[in-house]
Amino acid sequence: MSAAALGFALSAAVLFAAALVLSAFGLRHRSARRGAAVSIPTAAALFVLLAPFALDVSGFSWRAAAIFAAAGLGYPALVTLLTFEAARRSGPGVAGALGNLTPLFAVLFAAVALGETPRAGQLAGAAAIVAGVMLISFPGGGAARAALGWALALPLAAAALRGAIQPAVKAGLALWPDAFAAALIGYIVSAAVVAGSAGLGGAPPARAPRRAGILWFALVGLGNGCAVLSLYAALARAPVALVSPVVATYPLFALAFGAALLRGAHPPSRRQAAGVAATVAGVALLLAG
Repeated sequence: MSAAALGFALSAAVLFAAALVLSAFGLRHRSARRGAAVSIPTAAALFVLLAPFALDVSGFSWRAAAIFAAAGLGYPALVTLLTFEAARRSGPGVAGALGNLTPLFAVLFAAVALGETPRAGQLAGAAAIVAGVMLISFPGGGAARAALGWALALPLAAAALRGAIQPAVKAGLALWPDAFAAALIGYIVSAAVVAGSAGLGGAPPARAPRRAGILWFALVGLGNGCAVLSLYAALARAPVALVSPVVATYPLFALAFGAALLRGAHPPSRRQAAGVAATVAGVALLLAG
């Protein structure tokens, strides 16, 4: 794994973690669905504004553009909606933790679709990272036992979809090697999906003040958008089996950011400390393998 690819993958993890912590401030004022209606279009608007300066059209490919658009249907739009519904049914802790299974699906789909077969050490590292982030983020006790049955299918579907999108985008980048184009097209499509789904999802939540939380979720959108751009830049430079597990370490950074920024945050439990150790060991195995 090149230094540039590792840098982009770690940047994506840090940015995803920062956006997750910022969303905690936004959720004090707006529901998650209303927050997504701000964050995703904000990121799309940022990419549109930067397009005249950052978009490289010299390698344009209709096939690649179609792949990036299809990816935008799934992520962040459909994945976000699935995650919201999963959080409603099984709780945000379980929904978020099961979302961390994304690398397992990404490695599987990359092996089938792209022929990227990871070595034994890389598989061991990816497995250790997944185990570590599950320990960090999976709720214990009654919250975990309450999330049974079909409620688990929704976060697993979101993780599988997110995992499938990574090798798909990598295939598109082989045709049009521009990570910015992938992020731009994907976010434009996602913003349209979110706008079209605004009336779905049952009764609306209690009305919030017009401007409450907008700034926080705009910042969340900027963080997530830059994270996706970094993820795609890493995928353009390294195999999915290396990039996806590194990006999946974001709960480790979120734990650190939460402890520093969120008042009332509890110190890491023994389970979370073990998760941190497993995640760090997994990254070392992944890079050495």
